[in-house]
Amino acid sequence: MKSTPIVKVNSISEFHKFRGLKPPLHPLVSLIDYSTVKYFPEYNHVSWLLGYFSISIKKDVPGKYRYGQMEYDFDEGMMSFFAPNQILNVAYLESDPNKKPSGWILLIHPDFIWNTSLAKRIKEYSFFEYAVTESLFLSEKEEQIMEQLMLNIQLEYQASIDQFSQGIIISQIELLLNYAERFYERQFLTRRKQNHSLLTRLEDVLNEYFKRNSLRNQGLPTVQFVANELNVTPNYLSNCLKSLTGLSTQNHIHEKLIAIAKEKLSATDLSVGEIAFELGFEHSQSFSKLFKNKTNLSPLDFRASFN
Repeated sequence: MKSTPIVKVNSISEFHKFRGLKPPLHPLVSLIDYSTVKYFPEYNHVSWLLGYFSISIKKDVPGKYRYGQMEYDFDEGMMSFFAPNQILNVAYLESDPNKKPSGWILLIHPDFIWNTSLAKRIKEYSFFEYAVTESLFLSEKEEQIMEQLMLNIQLEYQASIDQFSQGIIISQIELLLNYAERFYERQFLTRRKQNHSLLTRLEDVLNEYFKRNSLRNQGLPTVQFVANELNVTPNYLSNCLKSLTGLSTQNHIHEKLIAIAKEKLSATDLSVGEIAFELGFEHSQSFSKLFKNKTNLSPLDFRASFN
């Protein structure tokens, strides 16, 4: 099977060149009008390895794109985030002459935020690890807010650069990312039906895993395993679950484990060590520590409460 070629784009200047754009006004930050981006046939079926942060709002993109194994339409205004060294596997599949693409792409090179407060904090914005299918759907008002912040960044780097320029742009980027967090939280809440379906599927995955007695041989299911089973990214899954239940994916896994442990402690004569072994723990002390942390009782104290 022929592998998909990877095109590495290290700099913002290279992106402008690949997309038929004029050289950027600033080498480390650039706002691009998406309607001016050109597509060339030789780049229709490649994987892109980006060397910079990419924050985009896209609407009415003329064609279907493939991210991983899924096709995706950019018909509505939506926002997506990519961090450096991520591989974006996008294929331009078909065109629609009636569509007129619009939107913005904000590119930020890591060197621009180096040694600033944002350099550390940007890792806390987990949506940079989301898949394209987990993009942020913006309302008209939200889209206006985000576009204005992007234009403020452009206005600043187009002006004469002085000692204040970088700090002002950094503050605008931070504000944009903080709004993105707020709007994602709104999205988790307003898409409750879809997210509750995700919660139901999570329960099914965990029930099946525990029913297969996989714990003894494989240990607890990892967050990555659960996310793969649900076809979502780990960060998106945990953030969605926290919004719905206040618990992360790891917390849900532990809650399921503790429920089974309680059943074994109350309904069987197995020793704590035997139960720990059945639940995939190499050392019973680790199991007892987790159990007490979750219930405020040791396994033996919990068992004694039933006698």
